[in-house]
Amino acid sequence: MTRFQEILKKYWGYDTFRPVQLDIIRSVFEGHDTLGLLPTGGGKSITFQVPALAKEGLCIVVTPLVALMLDQVGNLKRHNIPADAIYSGLSQREIELIFNKASAKQIKFLYISPERIKTPLFQHQIQGIDVGLIAVDESHCISQWGYDFRPAYLEIADLRELVPEAPIIALTASATPDVIDDIQKQLQFKNGQVFRKSFFRDNLIYISRFVEDKMHYLLQILNKIDGTAIIYVRNRKRTYEIAKFLYDHKISADYYHAGLDHSIRKQKQEYWQNNQIRVMVSTNAFGMGIDKPDVRLVLHLDLPDSLEAYYQEAGRGGRDGYTAYAGVIYNQEDLQKLKESIEQKYPPISEIMRTYAAIGSFLRIPVGAGENEEFEFDFSRFIVQYKLNVATAFNAIKLLEKEGWIELSEPIDAPSKIHILIDNNDLYRFYIGNPDFEGFIKILLRTYQGLFSSFININEHHISKKANISVQTVIKYLQILEQNGILKYQGRKSSTYIRFLQARMEERYIHISPEFYQYRKAHDLKKIQSIIQFVSSKEQCRSQIILEYFGEKDAGICGMCDVCKEQIDSFEHLRILAQKVINMLNDRPHSESELLQLLKTNQTILLKAISPLIDEKKIVLNDEKMFEKCN
Repeated sequence: MTRFQEILKKYWGYDTFRPVQLDIIRSVFEGHDTLGLLPTGGGKSITFQVPALAKEGLCIVVTPLVALMLDQVGNLKRHNIPADAIYSGLSQREIELIFNKASAKQIKFLYISPERIKTPLFQHQIQGIDVGLIAVDESHCISQWGYDFRPAYLEIADLRELVPEAPIIALTASATPDVIDDIQKQLQFKNGQVFRKSFFRDNLIYISRFVEDKMHYLLQILNKIDGTAIIYVRNRKRTYEIAKFLYDHKISADYYHAGLDHSIRKQKQEYWQNNQIRVMVSTNAFGMGIDKPDVRLVLHLDLPDSLEAYYQEAGRGGRDGYTAYAGVIYNQEDLQKLKESIEQKYPPISEIMRTYAAIGSFLRIPVGAGENEEFEFDFSRFIVQYKLNVATAFNAIKLLEKEGWIELSEPIDAPSKIHILIDNNDLYRFYIGNPDFEGFIKILLRTYQGLFSSFININEHHISKKANISVQTVIKYLQILEQNGILKYQGRKSSTYIRFLQARMEERYIHISPEFYQYRKAHDLKKIQSIIQFVSSKEQCRSQIILEYFGEKDAGICGMCDVCKEQIDSFEHLRILAQKVINMLNDRPHSESELLQLLKTNQTILLKAISPLIDEKKIVLNDEKMFEKCN
């Protein structure tokens, strides 16, 4: 325990662990396969990073999102922990250099996507590396019952065969009982242990409002609740429209979505995190990797399509432990749109096959070729060229992913980078013979470390200021140095990639299982019904609905959500509760804790219900602190 605390203090500056974290860390360190269920903001990363630093060997971290991968690598490096990531868009040379560092024990954490595991280069290289731990983040993605199933996650079992001695830690912030069992099965847990912290958030107040004039209510709630806020909507256009509406009403707001340029997104995020912007209106692209503790309101203006997604997004509020609100504003049109979305999400099988054929033609991949190759993919140009409906094509691609034919990466913003290809002596000889480049090369060497051993991210604007030359001249110098074989230069790019997981086949041979297609459709419809039940409930505590969904069957009520508040003020509800207490005490005395558990209520409501019974001497608290009926 002292060793773990030393690591925590040294790298993160904390003195103590949060609840459950230490149990997970001990289990992992002792070599047990371990599943950790911690709510959003519960400190999942610490539970694999601390034992990995305490153990020998590399920690391989499997995660589905490149943005999250790069964010975590950046955070580790800022804490002086060596880490790297392999993702779509890297050249073979870059990947080989990362593996060389891993073999030389120069990095401690290697982040990869699940699709990377079955590539021949990875399978060959990893066998020569000492791997001490495998961490699987967002592990619900491995289960067909999870809300974001990804077939490539099933390949993680192959990773176990490549490094059989390494234990696995699987982590997720949202998993139903079926998903918990399936995660362990798919990851082939041996003597596995499961640790979970209750999904109950005692400082998060859930509110749902059915209103026709959403924008009027939006202004009301923002004027009533102080502090930073996130507003979630389902499409990019609405992020701009709502942010402008708020700005026009004197509320500091901005908008965010994945289609914005990387530098713009980064600037918006920094303004919001530094409280220069109060409200961020966003699609679900905003939030991953963001750990702003003082968010006081998370508001959904459009309905999410599952309770898992809602819980993750709502959980970004109140991470500092102080009261925060998670609200949903909806109307009848929203309910109808959500029900109709299931048809849009599952286009006809004929359209899926047509989209597959169009992708192959667009990328000019011959039939029988392309297996395990990735191709830069311009989705907008693809849609225009083949006259496809945007939503239909996108959902067809997602279903082709789930069937294991292709993989679509999220947009990747790769910074510029360079790698010096010659040694120090040859570099010295070059700039002695080319004095125009001497000062420029020395600025590169003084500004960036490690240029001789690997690709290093650079910033052309930063270099131009140091060298007192234009950015265009910086780029020109780097291109000339590349042409002379001095270095390799890769300019900034923002790209989406498609990887063919199997060789391209003729359209008629593409098989989309009708049974599995219908099963998935029915399963997603059930998830939609769960979110509709959550927002429309007038009787059951909203927190209790979430907890029961995630398998906490004995969950009490929160006493804080809008349903609970209404019940506290409802004479009829209190009268019914009082009668239930009388009926229970007819059998035998009960303690307060027994009544709370059996009635699934909270202390405030219980005491308000039974106070008249005590005043009227119908019940009494006896010497053993048990409630009993008076004679």
